[in-house]
Order: sequence, then C-alpha cells, then structure tokens
Amino acid sequence: MATDTLKSTTGAGGAPGGLRRLLLDNGALTALIVLVVAMSALSGDFLTADNLLNVGVQAAVTAVLAFGVTFVIVSAGIDLSVGSVAALSATVLAWSATSAGVPVFLAVLLAIATGIVCGLVNGVLISYGKLPPFIATLAMLSVARGLSLVISEGSPIAFPDSVSHLGDTLGGWLPVPVLVMIVMGLIAAFVLGRTYIGRSMYAIGGNEEAARLSGLRVKRQKLAIYAFSGVFAAVAGVVLAARLSSAQPQAADGYELDAIAAVVIGGASLAGGTGKASGTLVGALILAVLRNGLNLLNVSAFWQQVVIGVVIALAVLFDTLRRKAGATPVAAGAGGPKGRQAATYALAAVVTVAIVGATSFLHHGSSSDKPKLGLSLSTLNNPFFVQIRAGAQAEAEKRGIDLTVTDAQNDASQQANQLQNFTSSELDAIIVNPVDSDAASNSVKAAGKADIPVVAVDRTVNDAAVDTLVASDNVAGGELAAKTIADRLGGKGKIVILQGQAGTSAARERAQGFAKGLESFPGIQVVAQQPADFDRTKGLDVMSNLLQAHPDVRGVIAANDEMALGAIKALGSKAGKSVPVVGFDGTPDGLKAVEGGTLYASVAQQPSQLGRIAVDNALKALRDKKVEQTVKVPVKVVTKENVAGFSG
Repeated sequence: MATDTLKSTTGAGGAPGGLRRLLLDNGALTALIVLVVAMSALSGDFLTADNLLNVGVQAAVTAVLAFGVTFVIVSAGIDLSVGSVAALSATVLAWSATSAGVPVFLAVLLAIATGIVCGLVNGVLISYGKLPPFIATLAMLSVARGLSLVISEGSPIAFPDSVSHLGDTLGGWLPVPVLVMIVMGLIAAFVLGRTYIGRSMYAIGGNEEAARLSGLRVKRQKLAIYAFSGVFAAVAGVVLAARLSSAQPQAADGYELDAIAAVVIGGASLAGGTGKASGTLVGALILAVLRNGLNLLNVSAFWQQVVIGVVIALAVLFDTLRRKAGATPVAAGAGGPKGRQAATYALAAVVTVAIVGATSFLHHGSSSDKPKLGLSLSTLNNPFFVQIRAGAQAEAEKRGIDLTVTDAQNDASQQANQLQNFTSSELDAIIVNPVDSDAASNSVKAAGKADIPVVAVDRTVNDAAVDTLVASDNVAGGELAAKTIADRLGGKGKIVILQGQAGTSAARERAQGFAKGLESFPGIQVVAQQPADFDRTKGLDVMSNLLQAHPDVRGVIAANDEMALGAIKALGSKAGKSVPVVGFDGTPDGLKAVEGGTLYASVAQQPSQLGRIAVDNALKALRDKKVEQTVKVPVKVVTKENVAGFSG
C-alpha cells in the first residue's frame, strides 16, 4: 500500500539484464560477498571457523538493535536512543537482580519493560507532542544514559550468572548471541511481512497522510512502532551485558549510529516505505566483517572510522542509483517470489565459497617466525595511552616482535571484539589495557583456554587469570595528588576535583585515592566534584562553570593532565599563581605546563615504561620464563624543580 513501484529497465539480451537486476536488487549482499572474498585474500586468519563465529557474535548486538530501528526507519522515523536504552535496560536488570534482590526472571521482565516504556515515551512525544523524531529520541538518548549512570552510580554492576550464560556457547561451538540474533531477525521479518502493524509501517513511511485518510490510526501505530524499537534495544542491551558479565553504564555508546548504518546499508530508505529484516542483517554483517577484517589487518582504529563512513556514504549513493536504474524497492510483502529469493541467496553462498576457497591457497606457507603479540588499548584519544603504545612499539621493534595494536575507543564491547579477534588469530601473546576490569574477563578467559599468555597493563582484569599485571597504583597516585595540593595550600582552602569518565576503573580508583589522601587534611574543603571525561575541552567547560559558582576556589585536582590543562585555560592568569593545579599521568603536554609553571604538578606514571615492561613480560610468559604476578612501575610527583630530569 506504500510501495512506489518502479518499472524494470532491463536491457536487451535477457541474461545481462537479469544479472544487472540481480546485482541492483541485492546490492548489500553483493557488497558482503566482495568484502568476504577481499578479507579472505588479504588475511589468512579471516577464514577460520572461530573467526567467522566471532564475526557473528560481533554483529549480534548491532543487528538486534538495527532490527528495531528498521521498524522506525520503514515508517519514515528515526531513533537515536536505542544505544542508551540498551544500556539502561541492562542496568535495570543487573541492579534489580543484585541490589534489589528481585528474582532474575522478574528482573529480565523489568529490563524489557524499561525498553517498552522508553519506546512509548518516544512515541508519545512524536505522535502527540508533535516533536520531530530526531529531537524526541535525542532527548531520550540523554535521559536514558543519565538514568543508567544514576542507577549504577557510575560503576559497572555484575550480571547474574543465570543471565550471563547468554554470552556463552551452546554445544561448545554455537554462540548464544548469534542464536538470539537469528531469533530476533525472524521475529522482525515476521512482523514486517506478515502482520497488520508491519503493513502499517510501510504505509506510514510511504505516505503518512494517505495512510491516515485510508483509516489507519497513525498515532497509535507510531506508539507501537517505537515500543517495538524499545523492546529490541532492551534485548540487545541484555545480550551485550551478558557478553561483558556486567552492566556498563557507558555501554552501547554510539551504537545507535551503527544500527542506523546497518539498516541503510541493507537497502532501507531514510525517506521511509522500504526496507526488510534480511537486508538489515546483511548490513550488520558488513559492518562486523569490516571491523573484524581491518583489525586482523592491523589497520588503525582511526582509519577504520574513515572506511566505515565511506561505506555508509556509498550505500546511500548506491540506493539512489539503484532507484534511478529501475531496481525494485522492497516493501511489505515485496521482494519477489520466495523461491527466486532463496535461489539468489543460495547462488551467493556457492559463489562466495568457491572464490574464498580459491583465495585460501594464497596463504599457504606464508607464516612468519617472528613472535606475534597483540596490544588492545582502552583508547588512543589520550596522550597517556599513546605513550604506552610508543613504549610497547619501541620494545617490540628492539626485540624483533610483530606487534598489532588496537584502539577500543573506551568501548568495553569493542575491546571484547578485538580480544576475540586476537584469540582466533592465534597470536602468541596478548597485552590488554582494559576499558573496564570486569568487562574484559570473559575475553581473557577465552584466551586462557586457547593457551595464549595474557599480560594486563595499567589496569587489572577481574575474575580472570593473567600471567602478570604491569601497572602503577592509581589509588596511591591519587593520594599523592591530594597530599601535593594540600601541602601547597598549607592544609587549608577550597578546592574542586575534576573526575574522569564515569564507569571507568581509572576514574574510580583515582577518585578513591583523592578522597583517602584528603582525609589527613580536614582544613581542605572540596566544594565541587564533577566529571570531565578525561577530556581537555570538557575540563575547560566544567571548570569555567564551577568558577561561576565558586570564584574563591584555591586549588584544583584533575584525574588526568588533559582535564588539568583545560582547567588551566579556564583559570587564565590565576593558574599556577593564586590557584595551583595538580594533574595526573605525566604526559608531554602536562610536563610542558609544569615546566612553564601553569601546572603546579603532575603525578606521573611513566607510561612509556609501562608499555616496554608489558612487552618484555609478554615475551617472557610466551617463552615459559618466570614472571612476577604484579610488576609495579612507581608513580612520581613531577614539579618544576624536577621536571628537567624526568623521562616518561
């Protein structure tokens, strides 16, 4: 009813025209085949059973989210809140089953109900409040994320064991997340193709006014559509948290963009009226194959974002060209005869297997004698971790080691994917700097089962055995920072504390150290503590705001140098004179500020040493040499007096 039927423009000759139509009508599937073939040719580690299952697991959460978003986009809407709703639903489940003592079954129902409520609120704001979908769901994105942080108090909550099994495998080989993805995909396909609400989605997306005049209760239908999206987001959140063994308040951050991208890549139009569940699944698999393959090829995470952005742009461009060329859009019940569609997928599978089988010969005898190590860093958007990478790379080059470095971008789920890729690639050893100590445990356990030595750096891994931990003590460093600022102020005065990103172990441990250190100085009054997410710009903004409320502040402690440098900008001429600022990490920019006198001190962890020592211990563990359970790299307070002789 909402299908804009386009006439076929097949060329003369039949067969060429048929092939052309096949490619046009199955553009996403064609792209997936090309990607699989290319990755198989470029990486000998891609085409293994373990890695292909990894791709399925890594696509699962995005696919489930995207199935729900498909309903919204088909009806010409948009839902930017699904990532935050997923995190909130998982947090509600974990909190209910642990802190509140609710039976697990009821806690799961509460999590699903949370998704439904969030979806209904979106629907009410859009249908009855007349808010544009973009604005309504953007507001829900912020509200749901904030509630997740409020409920969890910024810390991960351990998941109940009975629910954590959703992250396991059946029969020792079939990952449960893949099974959940398939089930939710079948449900989405059934709703879109076989139900009244599904046909209504296409009608509303094709022409909302025409749908209303034909008797559809458009407002009520939109409530149901956004509620469906909320349900799928809740399921995705539970699956994600089960993989990580904990509900992370910052989980699924940015996943709404991946979900929308998967739907668009799969052939749906943002204008509404077209789209199908199978296309969305293919879109999610394309994103997973891209990330998996680029990780295996050791492509920088920054370039990965560029590649994925190009793919999304090309997908939309292809959709435009496809329509102009006469391809048939897929709407309710459309898609051609079932037999022909099945034959298309079967043909695609046969072609893929044949070509991939041929490319596998390229990798015979291509192994290297160099030890292969993987380093998964929590982020490379921070000078501290950039220095860890630099130290690790310098040591690897010195020792003749092939080192692969990945950037988790402060996303525990993305890091889990990277560690899975390391394990399936059969690297000789793995070094991990966890985004979260709890969330990394399942991936580290999997590496242990594969007899791959694991070294943790800077942060430990909870509930999983690592060969050694190379770290400095964040709590002790926090105490040093507190003592340094208190001594500088003579034990009296008002100070503010800029905290790190809520939910990260570094932020919690350093805050714990600040509080512990200040206990010895009752004359120091903490007038404000606010998170600035380890970011210089946010440090500037937060400090500027705090100065409006507390113009008489006499000192600042920041949980890293980046936030400290932002605070210095906000303080202006006061920095280093009437208001001393103490940072953390001893980054190059921080040390320059210490030398210049604007930053009073930095608690330096010598990050490049952390990287060097981690590689050295990974090599020792690989060669079955004895390693210490914990290798402590001492922290040091760097001031203007000793900065000249300090080397990180």
